[in-house]
Amino acid sequence: MPAGRPSEADLVGGLSRFDGPPEEFLANLLAVQGSLAGASSGAVFRPSGQGRLEVLAFFPGVAAGEPAPQWLDQIVREAAQAMPVERTIIKPLASSGDLYGQPPQRSFIILPLRSQAFSGLAAFLVESGNPAVLEASRQRLELTVSLLSLYEMRLVLQRRSAEAKMLQQAVGALVGMAGQDKFAGATMALCNEIASRWNCQRVSLGFIKGRYVRLKAISNAEKFVAKTTLAAHIEAAMEECSDQDIEVVHPSGPQDVCVSRAAGELSLKHGPMWIVSLPLRKAGQVIAVLACERLPSEPMNAQDVEGLRLACDLTTPGLALLHKHDRWLGARMAADARSVLAGVIGPKHTWLKLLAAAILALVLWMIFAKGDHRIGTDFTAQSAEKWTVPVPFDGYVARFGVKIGDTVRSGQELAQIDTSDLRLELASAVSQMRQYDTQADVARSEGKTSDAKIAQAQAQAASAKIDLLKRQLELASLKAPAGGTIVKIKDDLDRHISPPVKTGDGLFEIAPMGGLWAELAVPDDGIAWVRPGQQGDLAVAARPDKKISFVVERITPVAEVRKGKNVFMVRVRLAESPDWLRPGMEGPANVIVGRRSYGWLWTHDLIDWIRLHLWI
Repeated sequence: MPAGRPSEADLVGGLSRFDGPPEEFLANLLAVQGSLAGASSGAVFRPSGQGRLEVLAFFPGVAAGEPAPQWLDQIVREAAQAMPVERTIIKPLASSGDLYGQPPQRSFIILPLRSQAFSGLAAFLVESGNPAVLEASRQRLELTVSLLSLYEMRLVLQRRSAEAKMLQQAVGALVGMAGQDKFAGATMALCNEIASRWNCQRVSLGFIKGRYVRLKAISNAEKFVAKTTLAAHIEAAMEECSDQDIEVVHPSGPQDVCVSRAAGELSLKHGPMWIVSLPLRKAGQVIAVLACERLPSEPMNAQDVEGLRLACDLTTPGLALLHKHDRWLGARMAADARSVLAGVIGPKHTWLKLLAAAILALVLWMIFAKGDHRIGTDFTAQSAEKWTVPVPFDGYVARFGVKIGDTVRSGQELAQIDTSDLRLELASAVSQMRQYDTQADVARSEGKTSDAKIAQAQAQAASAKIDLLKRQLELASLKAPAGGTIVKIKDDLDRHISPPVKTGDGLFEIAPMGGLWAELAVPDDGIAWVRPGQQGDLAVAARPDKKISFVVERITPVAEVRKGKNVFMVRVRLAESPDWLRPGMEGPANVIVGRRSYGWLWTHDLIDWIRLHLWI
């Protein structure tokens, strides 16, 4: 081995201890593999889709600005043709300088590189066609593949060690703060713990009050004056962080997009310092800001910032709770009211707020808006007066001239009683009267005064009977005593043929066209609300589009049973009697008994039912 050249063991040992970035590790791995295999050049690839390969590293390298060497294109082409690679492949490579029939003097060795986080392949160009040399190179290359897995395991261990350290620091800050039961002590303890564990020159904590940040604690300072220049600059840097709601670092890097003008002013006036400000959030809202300052020679890395972020997440709930409750009662009530109003007026949960507003508006409308309290019932139209047409004598109805509902005029014939028996009886009475007159004349001529008087008396009786029969014949035609509507026919006799009737039976009832009133059947659960003088309206079933107003006049104090229900009969006076309204018409009616809120109107029936059925 030439002097000064590291041995193969040194190369492998150095690579096994390498802990740099993955790109540099792949380049070093490729160099070590090429040295062990005696390759003149090589490259590491990763599949990029559609049969293409992405070059991750190659050797020997080229100077900046120079084009890729020709051999690299050849390696990429050969490696792409050999995909997919499941095991090491040795492929002879013919060149233009080889003699005819002579075996190739150059070969490709392509081997897969696989680990938990990486999948690719490496290709090497070896200036030899000797199978023994190529086999030895293959074995050396396959032994070095495990270095990739060792490197990944080492990175995982380093990452876990860093995470454990970060967690230890964050939990230590939480434990240091948890020993305090007052807000001031907790903020001071947290600032001191962070300053000690993260080696900070100064750590400050401020809480948001309204639109501004108020400084609450500075590390290693029991008391501080809030109106000093230092406190003003720290609060300005914290407000810069809270306004942007992101972590602010000064000096910022080229990739940072945050504004760090106030942090730069703090570093310039009270430094120079390396500053990082972190927002403390509760329920997604920034409630406080933590500002950490270090010397410029000791800037924080990403791991330190991640640890601070974790410490803020762990300590924020406890700080928020102490900040809320470690105040006097008035301040707590004001904060609660502000929080409630912010939730109600804020931009979040718009649909839920609209639904709540609609429900609230409905509830308020049900409480304060009032409507008519109506008692629903049924009614029957009645006539103010009725005329009954009686039967003048026993007999049979020969014919009916009207039906129920017909309108009749005064003197119009309604029915005719059969008079055939009366006429026979009248003829018999006339014959008897003449016979008695003849007997009286004969007795007087013979001087029989007593016999003449008896015959004369019998003739007078027959004459009286004749008058009665004639009167009955006159009354046999039943006529309307006045104009009106037929509202009733006794026992529906108009449906029978020559029905028998008796003296005094009311065969017809006639109601006048005007002067109608209505009779309401109010249920017993609503009669308590009804009073004389109350108003309402009704509609008949035949004309539901026409409503008639009425006024309650009289309430019957005794209940009746109608259709299986207890009802009280209430007489009402109609405001009008249209010509189409007839006695006996029926329909629904509503009595307006007062005004109540719509909430009461919609629920009182259910509440009354519950009260009645749960009452013991």
